[in-house]
Amino acid sequence: MKEILDNKVIVLPLFAWFLAQSIKFVSHFIKHGKFDFRKFVSSGGMPSSHSAISVCLATVLGIQYGFDSGIFALSVIFAFIVMADAAGVRRAAGKQAEVINKLIYSTDVKVEKELKVLLGHTPIQVFLGAALGILVGIVFAK
Repeated sequence: MKEILDNKVIVLPLFAWFLAQSIKFVSHFIKHGKFDFRKFVSSGGMPSSHSAISVCLATVLGIQYGFDSGIFALSVIFAFIVMADAAGVRRAAGKQAEVINKLIYSTDVKVEKELKVLLGHTPIQVFLGAALGILVGIVFAK
């Protein structure tokens, strides 16, 4: 267990994810004046925790193994896929959920609960999540 906790390639991306989720939690509290602990695990919002965790992983791997290594290249491609999904597919799904929710409420269709709208991220949310991931990697990886 000690080896896992000492492994910066595991710990730092998880820390970046935690920071991103904490920012969402605090900003929700500031905006609404109430605690919503679901913000620690929910998707969507500013900054993208998916971007933070994947870009931090790439940053730490680049620092540890070299920015010319195969493992760094693999992690960069992985991070781009994650960020494209967050800003593309999941964002589109969130917009579709918003439209479907409006359609449902304008009819007599009964549903258990609304579809989740905040699935994806805007490009700025993805960018700031990536910046957070890079910052955590640079500050703590050495």
